[in-house]
Amino acid sequence: MITFITAAVVFGLSAGFSPGPLLTLVIAQTLGHGVREGIKVSLAPLVTDIPIICLALLLLSRLSHFHAVLGWISIAGGVFVMYLAFGTLRAKGPGTGAVEAKAQSLGKGIAVNALSPHPYIFWITVGSPIILKAAQESFASALAFIFCFLACLVGSKVFVAVIVGRTRNALAGKAYRYVMVLLGLLLIAFALFLIRDGLILLI
Repeated sequence: MITFITAAVVFGLSAGFSPGPLLTLVIAQTLGHGVREGIKVSLAPLVTDIPIICLALLLLSRLSHFHAVLGWISIAGGVFVMYLAFGTLRAKGPGTGAVEAKAQSLGKGIAVNALSPHPYIFWITVGSPIILKAAQESFASALAFIFCFLACLVGSKVFVAVIVGRTRNALAGKAYRYVMVLLGLLLIAFALFLIRDGLILLI
């Protein structure tokens, strides 16, 4: 079991701290609406990954026929991330009470993660084979891998939200605008990558 837990920690932390649409959204929502909203985005994998894991296990033997589905998911994700990017670019300043109530951070995080091909690719090509191998040892080992992976994935993003939140008040005026423009441009770049990856999967 120790081997599978170690693998889960390594993969989870790597995925959690790796640059991507979800991490960028965590930072953007934290700066715009506070740490609580950034943490809500961080929780998205807890909602999206369990169904993806089930789907990956079901379709593991049919991966060659699943590329087209992943392609369209990736393109849809690229379009949605592009939409979020323009919203980030238009951000005028850190939100307060009434604005935070409309942040819809968890919903945005779920949509970004569900419309990204990366969780599907990871669980189909890496995660599911490890789960099946762990299950041969014991059912507890398989559950331990899933639990530790998600804990490290979500925990690392929550950590980023907290760190960013501590510097949020120091960002005002032009500094805030520069950061949000940078994040918006990064989201546009990720959107283009998602669309490109989708087109490659469809070819």
